Amino acid sequence: MSGSRTEILVGGVVLAAAIGFVVYTAQATGAGARAGGYELTASFRSLEGVGPGTDIRLAGVKVGTVSDVTLNQDTYRADMVMAIREGINIPDDSAVLIASEGLLGGSFVEIDPGGSPFNFEPGAEIEDTQGAVSLISLLLRFVTGSDSE
Repeated sequence: MSGSRTEILVGGVVLAAAIGFVVYTAQATGAGARAGGYELTASFRSLEGVGPGTDIRLAGVKVGTVSDVTLNQDTYRADMVMAIREGINIPDDSAVLIASEGLLGGSFVEIDPGGSPFNFEPGAEIEDTQGAVSLISLLLRFVTGSDSE
């Protein structure tokens, strides 16, 4: 009888740990964070290292996630849809750039806020963008001493 109680107790602990991991993963990845927010779009020359679920940061604070990335067949640019949390107002002269967490770190989307008193409306397009910079092309420029791509 005591063996079955131990098994039930251990099973309950394992189940509670599994539920905890699922909840933590959902919070860490921003699953369900789209509710109560709004979307903005932007077009980039290169979105290397960025995909759906990538963090969007403003002053180092996560304010949203990338919800979709597609290739525009007419302009051959990468179009990105950003899900921004409700209550975060982005000035309409802000810039969006692809930044890296370090030499070997992952990429994230950074919003460089402008000084306009007016904010982007939901669904608006941010036109001032800077794509990802390729580390390999920068190293090649340094090694060869070339200024052109």
